Order: sequence, then structure tokens, then C-alpha cells
Amino acid sequence: MSIITTPDGVDIFYKDWGPKTAQPIVFHHGWPLSSDDWDAQMLFFVAQGFRVIAHDRRGHGRSSQVSDGHDMDHYAADAAAVAAHLDLRNAVHIGHSTGGGEVARYVARHGEPQGRVAKAILVSAVPPLMVKTEANPGGTPIEVFDGFRKTLADNRAQFFLDVAAGPFYGFNRPGAKVSQGVIDNWWRQGMIGSAKAHYEGIKAFSETDQTEDLKAIGVPTLLLHGDDDQIVPIDDASRLAVKLLKNGTLKVYPGFPHGMLTTHAEVLNADLLAFIKG
Repeated sequence: MSIITTPDGVDIFYKDWGPKTAQPIVFHHGWPLSSDDWDAQMLFFVAQGFRVIAHDRRGHGRSSQVSDGHDMDHYAADAAAVAAHLDLRNAVHIGHSTGGGEVARYVARHGEPQGRVAKAILVSAVPPLMVKTEANPGGTPIEVFDGFRKTLADNRAQFFLDVAAGPFYGFNRPGAKVSQGVIDNWWRQGMIGSAKAHYEGIKAFSETDQTEDLKAIGVPTLLLHGDDDQIVPIDDASRLAVKLLKNGTLKVYPGFPHGMLTTHAEVLNADLLAFIKG
């Protein structure tokens, strides 16, 4: 397996496909998944001649199930360690959900200051802030995330099955075309990871205020979001985030769910390609 070790001793698994001389596209997965969640995009873009890279976040997938560092700062630093190890330049970074938060912090604090990033894409992403606060009245109440933590601790396997079979892909909507394989694959990815990383990751994706990260990003940034996202509601996420970016564009997909990269891969891949080549 391809592994790099971070400065604080964490082994991070990554995939690196395609010509090493081609423009790199780096994929950052969502909670509680792994780089495998990007199969539909990595196969598409490597066929288009790009170099495609994706890593498993610490505590997720095949990376080390370490006790500490399950926060956005470490997530971004780990991504920076992968980019530095592979010496990625002129890269496009694409993040889904929690991975969108990881991209925002990585680009703002590491990638853009180091001159490594050409463009960024945030898909169904959590920034600027998910949890409801006085300054973020439209956010999700903390009690919802406390409920996630309790359900995960009580029966993680059932919780992950329920999320995948229900709101993540919109399979709970009337007339939805349900794929058991997609549900099983989501569950498989989640269960490979560490329960502690997943438990603590809830705080990372819900309570990290990334307002300043978004303001600091100068590269062209595309935000893609479905307006039927039941996991990260668009009104308190991408609709706010685009206003904070210096060079941001938002595209909204009517009726699309949180997991639209899987359920509508052909549509999303075409739009990603157009932005990257544009």
C-alpha cells in the first residue's frame, strides 16, 4: 500500500493514479468514509488524462486509527503532508462534505500560501459552520449532533446503515431509485474506520467555524450543492460560503441529495471537468 507518515507519526494511506506529469486532482472524502467514495470520479478523471490522488483521513479507511488529532487543523495538515510528499503543483482540490471543510482549511493555510493550488471545488460542503449559534441562527441545533454521537456510541453499525439507506443519498424520498450496493459500500467504508475518529469527527465537521478560511482563499472556487441535501442543508452552507469567497461560484442542483457525486455521477463529473478545464 502507498503510505506516508505525517510529522506527528500518523500513517496516511493514499492512491495515486495516472501520469505523474499530468495536472493533479486531489480528492478529500466525507465523514465517515474513505478515498473509495471517489471511485466514480477517480476513474472518470484518470481516463481524461489527469493524475488523481485521494487519501484516507486519519482514523478513516486504511490510515492509522490513532487516538488524537480528529479535528480540522490536523485533517488539513495531513492533506498538506500528502501534497508535499508527492510534490503536487497546480493541483485542483475537490472536497465532499467534511472533505470540503478539509479543502477550505488546507487551501487557506497550506496549499495556496505554498503555491500548490490552482483551483478548489467544494461539494455539498460543511463550511462556513454547521452548528446553530447566536452568530449562525440558521444552523443545526447542537442537540442534533449530540444525538449523532449517542447513536454512534450505542450502535455504530446500525447508525451507519440507517444514514446510507435514508437521507445521505435521498433514498428516503418518494420514488427514489434505491441501490443496495451503494448502501452496502457506504456501510463498508464507515465500518473500516475508527469509532473514536468518527465520534470526535462529528465535532470537527459541525463546530469548526471556517469563515476566515473561506475569506482567505483567492483561487477560483466552485461550490456545488443539491437543494434537497438532508445532511448539510444548502441555505446554511454553500449559499453562505459563496458570499465569503473572493472568487467563488455556486451551482445548485434541484432535487439532488447530499451524496449526489454517487447518485448523479455523470452530471457532476461533467460539471467538475468543465470547471477544471475552464
